[in-house]
Amino acid sequence: MKDPVCGMEVNVQEAQSIEIDGNKYYFCSQRCLDKFTQKQTVPSEPKISKGQEYICPMHPDVVSDKPGDCPKCGMALELKVPQLSRGKTIYTCPMHPEIEQDHPGECPKCGMALEPKSGASDNEGEDNEITRLAHKFWIGFMLGLPVFLLALEEMIPAFKLEFISHQVSSWLQLILATPVIFWAGGFFFTRAWKSIINRSLNMFTLIAIGVGAAYFYSAAAVLFPHIFPETLKMEGKLGLYFEAGVVITVLVILGQYLEARARAQTGQAIKALLGLAAKKAHRVTDSGEEEVDVDHVQKGDLLRVRPGEKVPLDGVITDGKSTIDESMISGEPVPVEKNQGDKVIGATVNQTGTFVMRTEKVGSETLLSQIVHMVAEAQRSRAPIQGMADKVAGIFVPVVILIAVVTFIIWSLWGPQPAMAYALVNAIAVLIIACPCALGLATPMSIMVGVGRGAQSGILIKNAEAIEKTEKITHVLTDKTGTLTEGKPKVTVLELADGIEVEHLLSVAGSLEKSSEHPLARAVLDYAKEKQIEIKDVQNFDSVTGGGVKGRLEGQEVYLGKYKFIAEITQDVPQVLQEKAAAMQEKAQTVVWVAQDKMILGILGISDPIKKTTPQAIKELHDLGLKVVMLTGDNKKTAQAIAKELNIDDVRAELEPKDKQEIVIELTHKGARVLMAGDGINDAPALAQAEVGVAMGTGTDVAIESAGITLVKGDLNGIVKALKLSRSVMANIRQNLFFAFIYNALGVPVAAGVLYPFIGLLLSPMIAGAAMSFSSVSVVGNALRLRGIRL
Repeated sequence: MKDPVCGMEVNVQEAQSIEIDGNKYYFCSQRCLDKFTQKQTVPSEPKISKGQEYICPMHPDVVSDKPGDCPKCGMALELKVPQLSRGKTIYTCPMHPEIEQDHPGECPKCGMALEPKSGASDNEGEDNEITRLAHKFWIGFMLGLPVFLLALEEMIPAFKLEFISHQVSSWLQLILATPVIFWAGGFFFTRAWKSIINRSLNMFTLIAIGVGAAYFYSAAAVLFPHIFPETLKMEGKLGLYFEAGVVITVLVILGQYLEARARAQTGQAIKALLGLAAKKAHRVTDSGEEEVDVDHVQKGDLLRVRPGEKVPLDGVITDGKSTIDESMISGEPVPVEKNQGDKVIGATVNQTGTFVMRTEKVGSETLLSQIVHMVAEAQRSRAPIQGMADKVAGIFVPVVILIAVVTFIIWSLWGPQPAMAYALVNAIAVLIIACPCALGLATPMSIMVGVGRGAQSGILIKNAEAIEKTEKITHVLTDKTGTLTEGKPKVTVLELADGIEVEHLLSVAGSLEKSSEHPLARAVLDYAKEKQIEIKDVQNFDSVTGGGVKGRLEGQEVYLGKYKFIAEITQDVPQVLQEKAAAMQEKAQTVVWVAQDKMILGILGISDPIKKTTPQAIKELHDLGLKVVMLTGDNKKTAQAIAKELNIDDVRAELEPKDKQEIVIELTHKGARVLMAGDGINDAPALAQAEVGVAMGTGTDVAIESAGITLVKGDLNGIVKALKLSRSVMANIRQNLFFAFIYNALGVPVAAGVLYPFIGLLLSPMIAGAAMSFSSVSVVGNALRLRGIRL
């Protein structure tokens, strides 16, 4: 029985299992079971729109089909990044826009006929929010400035406006403050009311209570002064706090505006990726060449790409050759040579030659679309470290309200005269200065910017949890072929048994390798073709995992593979060949044995050059305090020769696919935090088992699905970059959390007046409002620094 997620063989007696619709599925681990259950969706009726969704930066579980405010924290919802589409017509209900499907029909809610949906600009919601806040700020500022100036005579006796009486000043403040509070700052009260209805108190609950208390107290003092006791009056006048409500409102709107602009920048990475996509393509047909929209290109279409043009979609070159700049996808600046038969990636830039390509992937199947999707999902995922902030935020607002009530009671009972006025001002200051928003934004802002920065360097992160876990890694486990080496092995030595001809050996070896998928098979086959050897068809071909291949050629059994595999077939292995094989292995060459019936034909020495970037990458991993372990199916001598040359800490050789997962388990039990890098189906179990799985972008879909991080360019440098990125992001998150916690821990007591008995310091609600706005903006600003980190 095979695990449906990673493809690994599982023992039914010991495996995790689940039953769905009468079918039972078995899994090698809880992680695979969780992945499987997450993907199970019930096919249904029309569902909530996936084309135009709005989502909360702090609560990714909050999704709406239209712009609005988060019911939990009150923040403005942001447009979720759309996928590169194929231009399909979507049908929606005029009354219930959340209903969508890809064919005509009736709305399941109201029965109306569905109509084709018209799309909106990707940036519409985001731009509207910023523009709306800008208008509110400027109008609020212009109306609020006179209120502030009129109130100065109360705060600064020397600043007295002789030509305006106290009564006229009071009425002017009421008239000017009302539109500022209820038009410009009206959304505070709307969001606060929603937070109460949803039992999810937030920053806007505190602001609405504070601003509302200041305004309604002051309005009552102007309209009904006779109802207030003398204890609230100073020199026979009631204190007014319109300026506090107005200034707090304007400052909070300014903070929201700056925060919205800053948050818009956190999505620049995805917008840049979306902007890479080609818009037009030159399709080659029997009647000539035509220019078409990329959305109209189908799989199998032939496209011509000229120098300077973007490759329209993913495919393979059928005619011509060129060099292509793939830096926008891989992060590597050196152009890559491409010849007939090589794969090309959509959105990369053709440089020197003209070629014709056959389209293999379109729409959401392309690498660019998958990158955009992966980045968008990762940016909205939640890191485990966020759980601490969520727990604090959950009780934060009720605690602050309680502190404000206690502050009011203490100041009203034991404060200086007018005690009630002091009590009101300090309680408002406590409500205004507290900022749960800074706590809530600390983690998601850093994750959004960090994931986007990684995508620009060819590091695709599946979720925030992978970032947090990568920081704690102690051991890096990596394959040899294609990761440490070029992955383009060549036959460099050939040794024959007595009486065997080169042509016969290469004919057997080449014919067997024609059907093999092993990385070394191509090297043997190419060498045989280079020597113009006839390649024949092999019957009964079979691949023996971890051993080699065998089959029947011209009526005789033929074998190719490792020494152990061949030694099981024949006991007569020439001593001279064994000595030559040992010498090859000491030079880091892989030895392949060839046999026919029970007779050894000879050996082939295959070399795979070490990548130029590998030595420096291993040095950097060591500098980061990590141990590097090489895993390979190659023989011990070859593996040890490479390990010695590269200064690798540990080497595990002659491994079968299942051994890699066992090594991960072994190291984990010893307390190691393991990062496993792999690219094949056989690596999937180990990738899933490791603390962090890293899939090479050149690898299989199964490997990528099992990994937490995917590297577009599969080499060790990508792992170094991923580790540096993880550490930078986690450091940034801790800075944000520290600032948010310290800000609230110090700000709330000061606002409550704990320093007044010692140094006579009280915090004005206006200053509290400015400090609260600054705290959120500074968290977002600190997160944006990640855009400039050097990887």
